[in-house]
Amino acid sequence: MSTDTPSPADQLLIDHAFRHGFAVTAKMLEVWRSRRLLPGNISGGGLGRGKGSTSRPTPESFDLVLGLARHGGRGKRPHDVALLLFGEGLPVPEQTVRAAFTAAVNTLTVPGDDERDTDPEERLDALADHIADAGPTVTLVPARARRIDEGIARLVRAAGHTWPPAELAALDANPGTPTATPRDAALAAAAAAINGTMSLEDIGDLLRAMNPTAVANPIASLVETTRKDVPEFADAVLTDDNQLALGPVRDARDHLRDLAAAVPLQDLARAWKTAEGVRQWALDLCGRAEEEVASGQLGEATVEWMNGRYAMAGLAVLSTLKERDWPPTQHALDTLVLLYQLGEYRRLDRLVPGCQWHLLATEGLLPPPTRELLQDLINRHAPGAGAGVDVRPAS
Repeated sequence: MSTDTPSPADQLLIDHAFRHGFAVTAKMLEVWRSRRLLPGNISGGGLGRGKGSTSRPTPESFDLVLGLARHGGRGKRPHDVALLLFGEGLPVPEQTVRAAFTAAVNTLTVPGDDERDTDPEERLDALADHIADAGPTVTLVPARARRIDEGIARLVRAAGHTWPPAELAALDANPGTPTATPRDAALAAAAAAINGTMSLEDIGDLLRAMNPTAVANPIASLVETTRKDVPEFADAVLTDDNQLALGPVRDARDHLRDLAAAVPLQDLARAWKTAEGVRQWALDLCGRAEEEVASGQLGEATVEWMNGRYAMAGLAVLSTLKERDWPPTQHALDTLVLLYQLGEYRRLDRLVPGCQWHLLATEGLLPPPTRELLQDLINRHAPGAGAGVDVRPAS
């Protein structure tokens, strides 16, 4: 059919867009359908006596056309458009949504991916040489976070207090200046992607490196001393060589691809909104903390900042600040990583019954939006809580 003369069904969509202030053409509808962003029209059967057949748009096509008119301009990547529409709650075809999330995972590349049959240890040795020669690194502490840290430390010391507090040293089995470098972090991140595991030593080193002004880091210490402090727990979650691996040991990106392919769409949508909420919370916290530092008066925001700086909430802030623009592909990756983390919490709950999950509700430990996503686990294990209903989203 010529795209210059729209069918009656397509004309309904064109007119619908026009009434909402958008200029849509039959050619645009054809392109969107070829990219599986818009479903085809529904056949209404023949008119009889050689008069042809009728068709009508699917009900969801009317909302999708408006969304596509907003986001589907020239040069826009189809996967990005699909993710933006999905994020708005529009009924993008499921196959298209999953393909877009998978495409986001495929942007995570590690040197040597074209030779994935190579022994992982050989790959990591080659990668270490590559990093030493080419110098790819990761940003451990973005400049904005570093300025807030320095401002808080300056005000606390001006008030006559020691910062970081000396009491923290008593809670750290390995106090001292962090030694991990950005190159160390780059290699550890690549190793985690290739193997799907990370050693407790590397995790502790990275936690310390991402809070370099803290000469003591109790959270990092808890990680590093897991084998000694809770050997039965360690036996359930660690490999023989002290790698953290709750599930099958394989490329971490394959875990994310599995999620993109199989997790229920409603869970994807909820995690997408949660990832967005985490980013908004982190940026808001930065702004509020900066205002208090500028005023010279430490308040609720700086207390929240300091409480989270040693925990997962602080890591979420650092991750947010590393992504200035946050394109749809990164949003999709953050969504899948969040789902992966939640799945690991629930896997751990099955491996080690009796974990104190109610502690996740402690202020500063998790970003508030993430904490909300884990309320079923937190509430079910809170002191005095009843048996309740065990709701476990797919992981």
